Amino acid sequence: MPATSGGRFWRNRVTASASVEAVAGPGGATRLPVLASQAPLVLRRTPGAVYLVGGAAGPLGGDSLSLHINVGAGAFLRLRTAAAAIALPGLDGLESVLRVFATVAGGGRLEYLPEPVVVAAGARHATLVSATLCAGASLVLRDEVLLGRHGEAGGTARTALQVSYAGRPLLRQSLAVSGADPASVGPAGLAGHRAVGMLLHAGEPAAAEIPAHAAPEVAVMPLAGPGVLVTALAHDAVTLRQRLTRP
Repeated sequence: MPATSGGRFWRNRVTASASVEAVAGPGGATRLPVLASQAPLVLRRTPGAVYLVGGAAGPLGGDSLSLHINVGAGAFLRLRTAAAAIALPGLDGLESVLRVFATVAGGGRLEYLPEPVVVAAGARHATLVSATLCAGASLVLRDEVLLGRHGEAGGTARTALQVSYAGRPLLRQSLAVSGADPASVGPAGLAGHRAVGMLLHAGEPAAAEIPAHAAPEVAVMPLAGPGVLVTALAHDAVTLRQRLTRP
C-alpha cells in the first residue's frame, strides 16, 4: 500500500501502458504475438483468458494508464482483471485515468470483462474506452463502478465509451457520478444506489445474446447498428453483475 496522510495516499504518480495483440493461428487457435506490460498494468496469459493483474496499489490520483488491444481477423481474445480495482485519492486531488483502445478486425471477437472499479472516498477516477470494430467483428464489453468501500459514500467516477462499427459510429456514452453529490445519488441519478454498470454486446450476433430483462433497475437498449446495451443499478456489486447478465 502507498503511504497515507490525512486520509489521502501518496506515492510517485505513474504513467504506464500495456499492449496485447491476438491473431488467428493454425487450426483456429489464437496466438498472442504481443503481450507487453508496464507496472501496474501487468498482463498474464492463462488457458481461458488474458488477465490484467495489478502490479501496485491503486490507481492513485494522478496516475495515467493506457491499455492497447488488437484482435486480428478470425481471432478471439477474452481479457479480464484478476480483482476489483480500488481507485484511491492522491495528495494533490488529481484524477486517475485509464484509457483503453481496442481494435477488432472482421471475424474477430473481443470480450473485455474487467471486475468493478471501486472509487474510494475522496478519489477521482476516469475510465475512457474507444473501440473500433470492422464489419463482421464482435465485442462484449463490461464496465462496473462501485461508489465507496464498506461504509464510504465514495468518490467521483466518470466513464466514456466510444464504439464504431464498419466505419460508422455505433455508440457514444458517458457517465459521471459522485458519492458526495446529492444530485448524483438522488432520484434523477443513481436513485440511492451505489453500483452502476453497463454491458455492451456489439456486432452481428449481439441481439441473440441478450435475454429479456424485467427489473426496473435494468434498461435494455437496442442500438441503431448491430448492438445492444444493457445498463443497471444496484446496491452492491454482486447484485449489479446479476442484473447485467441475467433475465
